[in-house]
Amino acid sequence: MTLLAAGEVAPDRQPCDLEVAMPSPSAPLTSDIPATDERGKKLAAVVYMLFLGSIMAVVTAPLGVLLAHLRRRHAADWVASHLQFQIRTFWLGIAGAALCLIAWQLLGWLSLPAWAPWALGYGFFTACLIWMVGRCGVGIHRLMNGRAIDAPRSLWLGGASVSLSD
Repeated sequence: MTLLAAGEVAPDRQPCDLEVAMPSPSAPLTSDIPATDERGKKLAAVVYMLFLGSIMAVVTAPLGVLLAHLRRRHAADWVASHLQFQIRTFWLGIAGAALCLIAWQLLGWLSLPAWAPWALGYGFFTACLIWMVGRCGVGIHRLMNGRAIDAPRSLWLGGASVSLSD
């Protein structure tokens, strides 16, 4: 294999009129994909991590929702949908916990067996944990792929369809 200088023709080949345009090193690179405004993307990732951290230390979830409330208006539109989703996750969790606490107290006043209120509490905690981790998982996946939450005000997974198939 021999290397030829520009404009030279190999002795056993015919010249070709094909020209390849190479960008100059100083020219900016362009892409068919439009640039995404990523203002607030790192903050949204931090809030998701704070929500997941609340499994071990409950205080991190209020910090996360505070950050989301304060920075929502300064984020790109698609990131703002994540912040709205996170705010909704927090407040729905608080409302669910309040309803469960009321039901727990009512079960205690009704003189039911001791296992009934504890079963309610354990079942609620487990369901809430699965719900929150699922919402955070869907949110992180969409955030890292540069996609908005389709329905940030939804009760379940933000309008995402989740399947366990390949």
